[in-house]
Amino acid sequence: MSRPLTGKVAWITGSARGIGKSIAAKLAADGADLALTDVLADDLVKTAEELSTQHGVKVIQQVLDVTDREGATAFVQKATDELGGITILVNNAGITRDGLLMRMSGTDWEKVLQVNLTGTFVCTQAAIKPMMKARYGKIINIASVVGVMGNAGQANYSASKAGMIGLTKSVAKELAGRGIRANAVAPGFIETEMTHTLTDETRAAYMTAIPLKYLGKPEDIAQVCAFLASADSDYITGQVLVVDGGMHM
Repeated sequence: MSRPLTGKVAWITGSARGIGKSIAAKLAADGADLALTDVLADDLVKTAEELSTQHGVKVIQQVLDVTDREGATAFVQKATDELGGITILVNNAGITRDGLLMRMSGTDWEKVLQVNLTGTFVCTQAAIKPMMKARYGKIINIASVVGVMGNAGQANYSASKAGMIGLTKSVAKELAGRGIRANAVAPGFIETEMTHTLTDETRAAYMTAIPLKYLGKPEDIAQVCAFLASADSDYITGQVLVVDGGMHM
């Protein structure tokens, strides 16, 4: 079986469950050693043990708030010491605090921007040091289709994801000369723990907006990330790959 990421080390934030776990599993299946972080301690330990056993790769894990600059820098050093350095970064960690604009609290606005956008900046800044030294790296930012098209009731989330797209393009231009590629993946509605709680009416409304008429799966996002992490995408940088069943065309 081909394992195109053998010898690579992938840091995936927010990787204890959901889309992040699926991305980690796919990259491990392709041969990458893993550096996993999340704020969900118990789930993180289980995921690390599971993926190491299933795929026979080295896995380190640590509880980390992505806005913690010192913690991110220390984790990169840990990954360098134990795994040999980070070559792939997937900025997946994110939160929502939905609400109508006129009722949205300053706290809900700032928290979403802090985790989703500032957290991406913090982890990217920490990870690029070994990448620049190696003159090679892949940065994959998990944005959202609502960062491209907006969404009522998600002003904070949409703004944070649009910011991630702008950051991606800037990083791509700034670091291309060092052999570092940066791209964004913009998922649409994906089957996760959050979507399992949707009412039938809400789910039906989503289906109306999706030309393919079904919700995506975390594996759909993981497959795109695996492509962007591999040498097959070496001539692609600064792009946004929308994975949404045709919602935004």
